[in-house]
Amino acid sequence: MSKVLLGDVAVEHKETCKGSKDGYPIVGLEHLVPEEITLTAWGEGSENTFTKMFRKGNVLFGRRRAYLKKAAVAPFDGICSGDITVIEAKPDRILPELLPFIIQNDALFDFAVGKSAGSLSPRVKWEHLKNFEFELPDMDKQKELAALLWAMDDTKKSYQKLIAATDELVKSQFMEQFGAIDSEGSFTRKQWKDVLKIVNGRDYKPIADPDGQYPVYGSGGLMGRATDYLCPEHTVVVGRKGTIDKPFVVNEKFWNVDTAFGVVPNQGVLHYLYLFWYCKQLDFKKLNKASTLPSTTKDDLLKLWINVPPYELQEQFAAFVRQSDKSKFAALRSSNLNLSGPQPTRISPFIPLP
Repeated sequence: MSKVLLGDVAVEHKETCKGSKDGYPIVGLEHLVPEEITLTAWGEGSENTFTKMFRKGNVLFGRRRAYLKKAAVAPFDGICSGDITVIEAKPDRILPELLPFIIQNDALFDFAVGKSAGSLSPRVKWEHLKNFEFELPDMDKQKELAALLWAMDDTKKSYQKLIAATDELVKSQFMEQFGAIDSEGSFTRKQWKDVLKIVNGRDYKPIADPDGQYPVYGSGGLMGRATDYLCPEHTVVVGRKGTIDKPFVVNEKFWNVDTAFGVVPNQGVLHYLYLFWYCKQLDFKKLNKASTLPSTTKDDLLKLWINVPPYELQEQFAAFVRQSDKSKFAALRSSNLNLSGPQPTRISPFIPLP
């Protein structure tokens, strides 16, 4: 294992399309999905101003607003936006199949955000990105690691498909029982301020402890452990800054940092699973007033309206959600996905597992 710079093992691929663009897939920033390592969307046609070429196996890195965590490996040759940095592996230094996992990880994105310039649309240049330092094993270990990581990525995608199918089933049940979230129907409609409370997040450094009893969450998910908590169990987390459109439930007591709100339903009024699925259908992006990093405010959230069905009806829906979750895990266990076996350890702190 040796420490290397990104520029030691990869180069910026600089190639311009000088002829016809017909037949080439077109990739813009909008086609890169945050935190997804494979490219699944692209455009067609030559009606654009893009001229930057990329080749199959190159990594496409979204250099504008790096906090969005956009980077994916190209499955074909194509043309991309100037706001995408095309990165090519030096095959004598790093296995090309491993490079995407070096790029698509939090450590590199944090580094890129720190090196970005510009207030409205911050961008990072390759001349700065290439100085990212990480630990790299020898070529034999790289092959083992790449095989493991791609296998895990396949597992993750299978799991995501199961989740998507289950989510659609639960959403249909929600619609059948309660109707559309923006229509009152036969239920009482109240503002959030009357049926729940919002817990502001705080810095967790003073109580941070890797062996702490309580997890720490931000808008993007789990961040660490702590010795104290702010939110009770069964709280819905809604992003205050950054990822504002992906609410999730935490079923244990936890600490939330200032990028996330803890939304706590009033007992006997709102069931947390009803609230969560209500939130999953809300367009929180409409509340965004920031020009750079997406943001919401506590005041705006408390002014939102929510249908409040009888609590017994909410409990019936919650029972359906729990049964759907059980079916999802049963399907996973009956597949080839090994959820109970030993989990691989992280070989390098700069190469996170999917």
